[in-house]
Amino acid sequence: MTTYDTAESSTSRQQITTALDGASRAPYWLDDPARPQPLAALATDTTTDLAVVGGGYTGLWTALMAKERDPGRRVVLLEGNRIGWAASGRNGGFCDASLTHGEANGEKHLPDESARLHELGMENLQEISDAIKKYGIDCGFEWTGTLNVATEDHQVAWLRAEKGKNPDVLFLDETAIRAEVDSPVYRAGLWDKKGSAMLNPARLAWGLQRACLELGVEIYEHTPVRGLTRTPHGVRLATDAGTVTAADVALATNVFPSLLKRTRLHTVPVYDYVLMTEPLSAEQLAAIGWSNRQGLSDLNNRFHYYRLTEDNRILFGGYDAVYYFGRTVKPEYDQREQTFERLAAHFFATFPQLDGVSFTHKWGGAIDTCSRFFSFFTTAHGGRVAYSAGYTGLGVGATRFGASVMLDLLSGSTTERTRLRMVRKRPLPFPPEPLAWLGVKITTAAMVRADRNQGRRGPWLKLMDAVGMGFDS
Repeated sequence: MTTYDTAESSTSRQQITTALDGASRAPYWLDDPARPQPLAALATDTTTDLAVVGGGYTGLWTALMAKERDPGRRVVLLEGNRIGWAASGRNGGFCDASLTHGEANGEKHLPDESARLHELGMENLQEISDAIKKYGIDCGFEWTGTLNVATEDHQVAWLRAEKGKNPDVLFLDETAIRAEVDSPVYRAGLWDKKGSAMLNPARLAWGLQRACLELGVEIYEHTPVRGLTRTPHGVRLATDAGTVTAADVALATNVFPSLLKRTRLHTVPVYDYVLMTEPLSAEQLAAIGWSNRQGLSDLNNRFHYYRLTEDNRILFGGYDAVYYFGRTVKPEYDQREQTFERLAAHFFATFPQLDGVSFTHKWGGAIDTCSRFFSFFTTAHGGRVAYSAGYTGLGVGATRFGASVMLDLLSGSTTERTRLRMVRKRPLPFPPEPLAWLGVKITTAAMVRADRNQGRRGPWLKLMDAVGMGFDS
């Protein structure tokens, strides 16, 4: 039994029901009167120098930096719904420097590049901070770092080992971690002060939208792209109301089915779920400490992540990562009551001082996961089309780097980024159904067993590690 197994059996049903009663199903970040008014859909055929498909972070950064690199270039961005409505507007707001879903994962997949990728990731995070200041984006950017916490005794040794490899992080024993953030489930902590920032993810997307428009990017919402074909004059994108013929195309469709058929097996959608509390009072904040406002995450295979908002709500998410048969992305999957109840039980086990706090919002959304757990890239149609996906939950920061890579690839120039094995090497594809569904189910069960066996990875997880598909939720 883990700490959180115990929490599920000991938290009262009445406490959970009362805390969740009346919670909105809308993502908290998008439930904001500052949300921009909808933009018009494409209404006619058009031509452009660069067409960007997708209005999340990857597409917005691509469009913005394309205009920064060449202000005279005509850039058209096509979004099937609203800017930032999907993963970019409903995530936890952790803007991490890592380009490889953590140092250990980078060392496993790209040992010769991991050190340089760490440097590039730190540079990228600084450039995000600089861009937010340059364009006056009000997104609550706080460079507070992340505090990884041990909730099981055996995890303390993991943190000590990580401290031994990285002198820049601060190790906190049980007394010190509870002085920093007071939770009875904490055994130790490791504070990386430089590697991540907290922000409001929807306001970042809307700020990037405004910056793009100010630089002359043409943005069309409610304009899904139905197909892509090569023509003698460029690449043609088919929409419901017309076509866009572009010299170059950047595909930033993330979790949604790729317009390039050969990449469709490289990702699967995994659903993640989140709760948001009401604002905490001064007394409630004093009861838990947390004055340094770090992002927090535990060390289980099925981990939680949580952070404070600008108005001192607690966002609490993670743990369940749910794959639905058929690689499908559907609105009805955004709600999963059994996960919300589980998260509520885990929340009150983490912070029993907050008994009586209510949740105002509960929501979920799909993450695009690839088998190496960080982004991959490809080109098509003679180098006129670039594609990037597979960010696996760490896209708030890494998508900007991915946008730079796509623009480099479309330019035809050789750069340090395009020479990276990270860019040149693609991950293994997932198998088709029903093997993908069966594999995810077996792997999830193996992860649960590992968490209940002091983190020891069994034969199945070792096999997945050996073939380069070790699953990490």
